[in-house]
Amino acid sequence: MLRKIAHITREKNFASLFANVSVAAMGLISFMLLARQLDKAFFGEWILFVTLASFVDLLRFGMTSTSTVRLLSGASGERIKTLLGSSYKINLNLWVIITICCYSILGILYLLEEVPASGYLLFLQWYPVLALFNLSWNNACTLFQAQQNFKRMMLVKSSNIGVFTLFLILNYFFLHLGENYILGVFLAANLLSSLWSISQKWDGLRYLKFQEKSTVNELIHFGKYSMGTLIGSSLLKSADTFIIGMSPVMGATAIAMYAIPLKLTDILGIPLRSLTMTAYPRMSKKMIQGDKEGAKKTFYAYSGAITIAFIPVAIFSFIFAKPLIVFLGGSNYLNAIEELTLVFRIFTLYTILLPIDRFTGVMLDSINKPKLNMFKVIVMTVANIVVNFIAVFVFNSLALVASGTVFFTLIGIWIGFFYLKKEMQIHSRYIFPESINFFKNINSFITR
Repeated sequence: MLRKIAHITREKNFASLFANVSVAAMGLISFMLLARQLDKAFFGEWILFVTLASFVDLLRFGMTSTSTVRLLSGASGERIKTLLGSSYKINLNLWVIITICCYSILGILYLLEEVPASGYLLFLQWYPVLALFNLSWNNACTLFQAQQNFKRMMLVKSSNIGVFTLFLILNYFFLHLGENYILGVFLAANLLSSLWSISQKWDGLRYLKFQEKSTVNELIHFGKYSMGTLIGSSLLKSADTFIIGMSPVMGATAIAMYAIPLKLTDILGIPLRSLTMTAYPRMSKKMIQGDKEGAKKTFYAYSGAITIAFIPVAIFSFIFAKPLIVFLGGSNYLNAIEELTLVFRIFTLYTILLPIDRFTGVMLDSINKPKLNMFKVIVMTVANIVVNFIAVFVFNSLALVASGTVFFTLIGIWIGFFYLKKEMQIHSRYIFPESINFFKNINSFITR
């Protein structure tokens, strides 16, 4: 028994899960501390700033990350240097473009005297700085994912969020510093992680001289579809926040309220993010080697097993929704506890649907059909945005915004299986039998 436990703890799925849980735990603590240190209005602005930053980060790294991981999975020697250098060049050029856009828009707003006092202003002012500071450590994480070196990924990410969380703890109990100091430490923590990645040659900065035009074009060709997919995936989550922020009735306070159940949902998704990080290189490698049946079995096993594992967690979260929200948000949100409880309970249904939806997308990327995955996500995003506008501007309802999440996920599952049936003869009826087989033979499966 002890030998089996020791074997599982050395397995890459466990390493990925442990890395994500560790980083997410610090992220959760920082979220709770921010919710208690900032008033509702500025906390809403902070959430909007971070959401916008995460969205544009996906735009930047979406161009290279998926394609680089796919190519690095079978690369060695000088090819690794070429891929990392080419990836870094693309991301550096994207940073220049985004910086020019942000400061140009900000300059125009100042000239017109139409500067918004919101998270949008925070983003225009400070995102170019954040984007430069987080470039290297994000690029390094692409290498770690391809190598399945999740321990190193955890350490780099922990050096970022860990420093920020430590500061927030000290600030909450002793320092009591204001918003500008919090923002400054947030930026400095990202810079620290990047400097470490640069010093260890993990990020690709020192390999810029090895970049090749053909490799750059290869990454961009695949990346233009994966970037579209990642942007759409980000919009599926962040469009809620963006559209709520546009409402003159709901505004920053509503963003702060909505962020509480949304954060709880993100916590439930940690195992899924961890396992997709290990499943994607594994399925891609099987497809590159011509093992089509092996890739299909991996898809069935992962998507079904995670869904089964999520069901009891979702039931627990549904029953104890109210105390979970109070635990995360604190007493500041007691006046809206009934509405937030309803929103979170809707999200628990979404978490059950999410694994199968997510793995249909991962499988489409693994079989080198990123264009189909991008189309799937675009349709889901459009459906989400339409529902959000109706929910926010017609009904002023956070619960209806959350219901849109369930609606677009069902659409995504249908589209995903439509394409996979056509391209790979994958059928939904095999998911749960294969996942049962996964649980029966978990020890042999994880070593394949």
